[in-house]
Amino acid sequence: MRVGAHVSISSSKATSDSVTPPHENIANAVFRQKEVGGNCGQIFTHSPQVWKHQEITDEDAATFREETEAELDGPWVIHSSYLVNLCTPKDGLREKSIDSMQKEVDAAARLGVEYVNVHLGAHTGAGVEQGLENAASALDELDVPDGVTVLVESDAGSGTKLGGDFEHLATVIEKADLDIDVCLDTAHAFAAGYDLSTAEGVDDTVAAFDDEIGLEHLKCVHLNDSKHECGTNKDEHAHIGEGYIGEDGMNAFVNHPDLAEVPLVLETPNEAEKGFEWDIARVKELREN
Repeated sequence: MRVGAHVSISSSKATSDSVTPPHENIANAVFRQKEVGGNCGQIFTHSPQVWKHQEITDEDAATFREETEAELDGPWVIHSSYLVNLCTPKDGLREKSIDSMQKEVDAAARLGVEYVNVHLGAHTGAGVEQGLENAASALDELDVPDGVTVLVESDAGSGTKLGGDFEHLATVIEKADLDIDVCLDTAHAFAAGYDLSTAEGVDDTVAAFDDEIGLEHLKCVHLNDSKHECGTNKDEHAHIGEGYIGEDGMNAFVNHPDLAEVPLVLETPNEAEKGFEWDIARVKELREN
């Protein structure tokens, strides 16, 4: 079972009071993943709130690759900046988004990271059809290195954001010349109206994904419970089994036979009293049962 969390690469914070990362570089992510019991996971390569990308030295990249190979099963996923908007009709924002994504796929190649995950973004008035066309053409501007795949992530679907409907993701895959796959976020899908709170609902959602997109495109799952009810379009994550998806839904999802080989990455609340280690252990318990 491949399960892990979105962990920090910063050297300024340790994941416990008594242990500090042994390396002052991006390899901190490997240390943190091991500490919470994960064997795969996700990172930001820089602050997701700014356009500026931090430098990754050759030495840091080599350390990350070596420690990943020695300590983890993989894969790693790089999550793109929150500022990236592939659907935008604004030329300036589009150019910045493409530039940022190019830096991410290049960083992934240097780090030996298999996937770069991105939200489609919002059409901001251009309309759904034009927004999806914009996203596909923006992705086609990228020069993606061999061994790296871009994943488009399912969205909660609030406002003019696209990706809440599986058909949106399928359309971008169809329109783009670039080979693209998908990351399914369970909290986002639930918020967008796909009911994952029961075994029947999980079966229906997996079937809908397969019909619209194809399960062969599902390369990663962001496994999150939801603090809000199905169909509310509200994106706020809860601990595994403690939100509106609940234990029954999470149990059905992690044990679904069509999802057994898909890596699970948690973006659940990482609080002092209950964090990634608790949630990863909970997922493993559910899979065992």
